[in-house]
Amino acid sequence: MNQLEIEYKTLLNKAEYIRLLEIFSDTEPVIQTNYYIDTPHLDMKKHRFSLRIRLLPDAGELTLKCPQDVGNMEYNQFLSLEETKDLLETFQLPKGHIHDLVTATQIPISQLQIWGQLTTKRYEKEVSFGLMALDENSYNGKRDYELEVEVKDAEEGKISFDFFLKKHSVKFKYASSKVARAAASLKSAK
Repeated sequence: MNQLEIEYKTLLNKAEYIRLLEIFSDTEPVIQTNYYIDTPHLDMKKHRFSLRIRLLPDAGELTLKCPQDVGNMEYNQFLSLEETKDLLETFQLPKGHIHDLVTATQIPISQLQIWGQLTTKRYEKEVSFGLMALDENSYNGKRDYELEVEVKDAEEGKISFDFFLKKHSVKFKYASSKVARAAASLKSAK
């Protein structure tokens, strides 16, 4: 499944996160762990690509994100739980559309390896302007909170997201991607 991902997000402090939990009180959280993949020479990053395996309670997903003028093109390859666990033990990029896209870039596929992970407790629900997620993230001894929304229309989505933040007294705080935060936490730990 391929889709254009347009999302807006903000980091939250713990008090804002707890306050927003009330909005998601009718949803059950899902625990998911993202495992990030690149070569030792950061070839994926140099192409501005992001490659991850997402482990869910009963399945997995391989995702490649490629930047577009607006948003990211997201390519997903669904995996069984067994396939996911095998990939996590000995990573080899499985055959399929993602493999073909990465191969076309001259990135040395044999050098791809898992370099980091981030676990999210996610509450998700449809709102009038998109799919909203409230996340508590844990990685490398750190914890952070964020609110994000995936929208279909970039302009309307931005206006609606800003209005939502104002209505709920949430001050916008820039949130880099989860993969970037996980990478930065590894650098700061050295």
